[in-house]
Amino acid sequence: MSSPKKTKTSLPQQTAKKLRERIHSQGLKAGDKLPTEPNLMTELSVSRTVLREAIATLKAEGLVEAKQGIGVFIAEPKQDLLSVLRKSPQTLTDTIDSLELRTAVEIEAIALAVARCSPAQEADIYRCFDAYEKKVQNGESAEQEDFEFHLAIAKATNNQHFVDFLKVLGRRTIPRARLREDAGLPRDPEVDKSLNNEHKAILDAIEARDTKAAQQAIRNHLNNGSERYRKLMREIERTKS
Repeated sequence: MSSPKKTKTSLPQQTAKKLRERIHSQGLKAGDKLPTEPNLMTELSVSRTVLREAIATLKAEGLVEAKQGIGVFIAEPKQDLLSVLRKSPQTLTDTIDSLELRTAVEIEAIALAVARCSPAQEADIYRCFDAYEKKVQNGESAEQEDFEFHLAIAKATNNQHFVDFLKVLGRRTIPRARLREDAGLPRDPEVDKSLNNEHKAILDAIEARDTKAAQQAIRNHLNNGSERYRKLMREIERTKS
């Protein structure tokens, strides 16, 4: 039996690979200019046609950009929404803005969760609720359990994009303990109790398979979260005066 035929890499692809390696090894940054076309042809031992095809490949990848009559330059890296959110500063105002975005997404997510939730997924939402409630009853910080509760709902949509979105944004919107600690304020157990009641309303709506009630419960919960952070912002400002 003959061995499978290996796929041959074309010369333009090999040249594009060499150019990528050159860019990374030399630490070239956005705005840096590549050598002239004749110099690259000589250095890489390729024709003008091969070089231009390789450059076109790098352009399509967003790695370089050509400026008519000037040359080829390293391009500014493109940023998608999630990369922007990851780099965004974690101030109180930013947290509130992120909560507003979460509200829009999670209202739809919980509707899907109500419709698609399997018995095992519903049991996992209950488990997360119980873990949060236990921490609250013990007077302990429950920020991780708060996040896990929302993540369990996202998983119940059976749509991985909701899970990925929440993993990026969710933890950023539950920095209560750190923010209070940074401001020299004591932890407020009443906040955790209020959150527990709001989680219970969400849980009850999921159990009843009541989509409208579930959406209203998650809306109330996240809107209340925004208001709690506004209150915290006012408390922090008072400590500075």
